[in-house]
Formats: sequence, structure tokens, C-alpha cells
Amino acid sequence: MTTALYRRYRPDTFQDVIGQDHVTAPLMAALRGDRVTHAYLFSGPRGCGKTTSARILARCLNCEQAPTDTPCGTCPSCRDLATGGPGSLDVVEIDAASHNGVDDARDLRERAAFAPARDRYKIFILDEAHMVTPQGFNALLKLVEEPPAHVKFIFATTEPEKVIGTIRSRTHHYPFRLVPPDILEGYLAQLCGAEGVRVGPGVYPLVVRAGGGSVRDTLSVMDQLIGGAIDGAVDYERAVALLGYTDVTLLDSCVDAIAGADGAGVFRVVDRVVASGHDPRRFVEDLLQRLRDLLVLALAGSEAGPALGSLPTDQLARMEVQARTVGAAGLSRAADLTAQALGQMVGATSPRLQLELLMARLLVPSQRGGAAGVPTAQPGAAGMAGQPGQQRAAGQSSPASQAGAAGQAPQAASGREMAAQIAQRVAAGPQGSAAAPAPAAPSAPVAPSTAGPEAGPSRPITVDWDAPAAPGMGAGAPSAPASAASAAPMTTSAPMAPSAPAASAHGTSAPAAPSVPGAPADGWGEPTRTAAPSVPSAQPAAPSAPAVPAGPGAADAEMLRARWEEVLDAAKRSRRATWALVGPNAQPGPINGGTLTLLFTAPGLVGAFDNGGHGPILAAAIHQALGLELQVHAIVTGGDGPGGAGGSGRSGRRRRTSGAPAALRPPGPARRSPGRPGRAAEPPGGPHRLGRARPLRARAADG
Repeated sequence: MTTALYRRYRPDTFQDVIGQDHVTAPLMAALRGDRVTHAYLFSGPRGCGKTTSARILARCLNCEQAPTDTPCGTCPSCRDLATGGPGSLDVVEIDAASHNGVDDARDLRERAAFAPARDRYKIFILDEAHMVTPQGFNALLKLVEEPPAHVKFIFATTEPEKVIGTIRSRTHHYPFRLVPPDILEGYLAQLCGAEGVRVGPGVYPLVVRAGGGSVRDTLSVMDQLIGGAIDGAVDYERAVALLGYTDVTLLDSCVDAIAGADGAGVFRVVDRVVASGHDPRRFVEDLLQRLRDLLVLALAGSEAGPALGSLPTDQLARMEVQARTVGAAGLSRAADLTAQALGQMVGATSPRLQLELLMARLLVPSQRGGAAGVPTAQPGAAGMAGQPGQQRAAGQSSPASQAGAAGQAPQAASGREMAAQIAQRVAAGPQGSAAAPAPAAPSAPVAPSTAGPEAGPSRPITVDWDAPAAPGMGAGAPSAPASAASAAPMTTSAPMAPSAPAASAHGTSAPAAPSVPGAPADGWGEPTRTAAPSVPSAQPAAPSAPAVPAGPGAADAEMLRARWEEVLDAAKRSRRATWALVGPNAQPGPINGGTLTLLFTAPGLVGAFDNGGHGPILAAAIHQALGLELQVHAIVTGGDGPGGAGGSGRSGRRRRTSGAPAALRPPGPARRSPGRPGRAAEPPGGPHRLGRARPLRARAADG
């Protein structure tokens, strides 16, 4: 029968104590200089070396070569107090949990009155000192305050605040700490080498995590794994099964499915978690730990090694790709949702239901506004709040709702949304308002009424010319009416006063009717020319997410993610350029209708993939490795980590104007168009020259 691992390898000197240099160094200096006090208080979490250090201190004090900071190990006192020794009559260890009353304190006082039987000092080690009652401490107070010259006290406790202040003030307090993971992993490797046990990759981080920084707890877990080792080897699978942690393949599948917005793949992982007998709470806890590691990787990049500990090289490479694919913002949001769900699962009657709801929240795209940063473009993000024209179906908005939107929009819409909605109104005009979706942003400025002098200038807005066109502005939208708002570049004449709007049937002023080609002047007093044809948006809308596959597509996507390395190896054999582009920069997404969605983190990478003819090479590699006949479609997903392309996946320029578009701008002083150096200013005192103003949609096409 063997003793426990933590007992066989208990340190006998201060040099062997790991992770407590802030305690051992001052103690060794005091021992060398013979400046030892009469009472010490060692505090800290369990299993971090308090009692062991108390025994080493007792050995140093009673060694024949004292004063010394290193016991000789040969004198009778050192041999008796060594690991496995019989103990010494002059070193008394008292369990304060069972000897905590006044009578026990009186007995200790009587024993302290006698001189040591053999050694220099009579040393009392009170373990779990916080269990002593206040009456017992008070009975012991006089002895601790003025002990005999041959008596030393060492109190060890996990809760120093429960030791009464009159005792604490008469001791030297040394706080012990939990041992860092990197130190513990090296210590475990040393002990396993001494035991002749082979440990597989990834086992030490699991053991250290199970030990929680406590040396004794960590050694107990390692002792359990060594006890169940087969042929003297401890592998990762056995450690995961024995300790109850989630297998790394499940975590990889879950994170990959979340990154690809693959709902079917995510819930297949949930089914596997429940079917394999894993605790849903433990799975959520492990997922939160994985999201934390990915967030550290996304923010720290190549310098994240010390914060992650020892990880296998292949796992670290997979995590780097996952961190780049999801992005720091997406990982932070996912970690917040997971931490919230973990708190709600405590005491929950249906942990699986909470887990499924968490997965659903992770798949739903975030609804951040423009003020919080550029939204992350994710597959399956159709219907994301903040994109104009996607919140209501056409013809469902009432005039009251339009009026409310027009009044609330100045503080609710971002510059990107304003630009898209203004462009929509410019393109549709009054005649197309009935068929266009009701926007939730402010309405475009209308022609000034007869109270022209009282009307102030329009509120400056920010226009992003690279924003995707709103619904109704594409190539299939109805052509714009020939009004001043959507007209082609026109010539101008002398400034004229704006015409008064026509009166409505109720006696209120209404906006003037749109001009038609050939009309003498528009609402601003400008001659009107023929309308320009509708120009499609320069950048097509983001591809909508594929529907959740109901057939074998989900299983194929999961198999593809699990065997992605084999696909990359096949691509490397066919064309190294494809392997170099796809390997570190792409992540497989969902499969729908025989098409694989490949997720890149930057639009330049998508362009390089499409223009370089890498799609057929990768499709052939997939067929060679897995036997799947698939087409490959590359899109941009969020990648806002170090060196990422930004959440939106667009690298276009952003131009800003100081006010409304030129066609909707009221008369005012001369302005110079920002972002276009050298452009001629408008005539002073007159309206913006429509001959220099280009249609808004044509500008968007240039952007």
C-alpha cells in the first residue's frame, strides 16, 4: 500500500516550497540573521503550504546547526521532523478544530511551562486556528503575549479575520497564495517523471484546473489519474472522462457552428452533450472558459501564451482561427451571454432548456447601433436591427407611425441609416411612398414653405457613401420621378425665390408636386432637365444566411469542420497557394444546397479567393478528402481582432458631408465639399448649384 502523492512529496526545506517566494524568502532571511519572533500567523487557501512551512520552520529552529535557513537533515531533530518521520516531543501539532475551548487553552498553558525534552525550543503548531472560540483565545492571550523564552507559536488558518485582533497583533502575519498554473504544471511534470508515468498532451491543464491552484488538491487529482493509468500512461480521453470535463472536440464543434451561424450544427452539439451524459452546467462553464481563451487570443495575439497556459500546438492553431473568425466584439458578447446563462442555471429545474436557449441567443445577431461601433457582418444576420428598410413589410406603416418616426429619428438613427433612408426617399419620391417600406429614421427635408425666412438650415448629418443601398434602390427598383431631388446634373440660372407649395384640401400647406421633364423650374427655382436613369448601388447587399439545412447538410457541415485539417492537407498537395490562403484565414460555415459557405475575416481575402480561382481547388480537395461534391462560396464575417478587417467586412472609404445631400439642401452661403479637394465652391448667397450636384445614387455607385 502506498501513501498519497502529496504526502510522499511534501517539501522538507523552504527551497522545495513552490509558488510562495514572498513568504519563504523573508522567513529564510530571519532564520539566517537569528531574528525569529515568538509567534507567527500563516494564512491562505487550503493546500497552499501553510502547515508544511510551519513544520519546516520548526526543523530550522531546532536543527543542531541553528541559526540556519536549511535543515541539515542528519541531526535527530531533523530526522524526526522529516517527511515520514515519527515526530518530536518538542514540536506539538494541535488541531484547533477539536481543541478550541477554554480547557484546551489551560492544558496548553500547563504544557508550555515545561522546558523542551531535547531540542532548543518547544514549538506549538495550531492548525485551523480560526476554529478556536473567543473564550479560548482569551485564555491563551497572556501566554501568546509573554511566552517563556523556549516557547514558539505558529498559527495556521484559512480565515485570518476570525482570529481575534489581540492575537493577530502579537504575531508576524504571512499570507500564502494559490500557486500559478504554469508553476504547477512544471511541478506535476517533475513528479510524474519521478514516478515513471507518461502523461499525454492536454492532461496537465485539466489537472491544474481541477486543482484550482491548490497544490494538495492538484496532487490528489494527479494521484487519482496515476492510480487508474493503463500501462503507465495517462491519456487525455481518460482524464476528461474521469474529471467530468467537456471534450475539446465538442467545444470546437460548438464554437465553429456558432461562428458559421449554423443552427443545425449547434443543436446537434447540444444533443451530443446530453446523449453522452455531460452535465449541461459543466458544458456551459467549459464553453465560457473557451470563449475567454479565444477573447485573450483575439486581443493579445501572439503574446497570449502566458495567459493561456500550456496548450497543444494543433489546438492553439484551431483557436487562433476561431478567434479571428468570430472577432473580439463577437466573443465578448458571447462570453457575456454565456456568463449570464451560467448564473441562471444554478438551481434550474431544466438545465438542458437553459442550454438550448443560450445557444439560440448566441446565434441571434447582435442589435448594436452605429454609436457602439460598426456592426459585425455575420452569416445569418438578415433582419439585423439598424439596417433600413428591413424592419417593416411594404405597405404596413400607417401615417401616424411615419410621423412618429420622423419626429423621433434625430436621436435614433446613425449617419449610415440616415444616408440610406434619404437616398430611398430621393429615389422613390412622393409617388413611390406608398409602395416603399416605412423607414424608422428621419424623413428627408421637404421643400421650404412660404415661411421661408423663418426656416433654419437643415441639421448636419453624416453620410456613408459606401453603405449598402436600402431596399427599393437596387436595379429592380422603379425608376425615380423627374424631380429636382433625383435629376441629373443640371444647369442653373439666377437664384429665384422658392415657389409656394400647393394648399391641401384641409387648408394646410402640402409639399409641391414633383416636376416633370420639360417643366420651367423645380421647387427651388431651378430649370429642370431630363431625369437620369436609376443607378444601381455600387455594393450589393450582404448575402442572406442560408436556411438551416433540414437534411444531411448539417451532418456534412459537422463532419467537414471536424476533418478540416484533412481538407487543408489535400488542398496543400494540389495547390500550396490555396492552402496558404485558406488555412490561417478561413473557417468552414454551413452547407446548404450543395454549397459550402467559407467564412473569411476581410474583404480582401474574399477577393483574393474569388479572383485566384481557389474555389474549384478547394472543392476538389473536399471531394478528395471527404467524398463530398460541394461548391464553395466565400463571404466576409466579423474579424475585429488584432489585424482584423473590422466588423463590417468592408474596406471602402467613408466620405462625410456637412449637411443634407445637395439636391435637398436649402439656399445658404457658399460651401466647399469636404473630402473632394479643389472642388469649386457654391455661388455665395445662392442655392447649391444643381449643375455640380450629382445624384445621390450615382455617388453611391462611385464610392
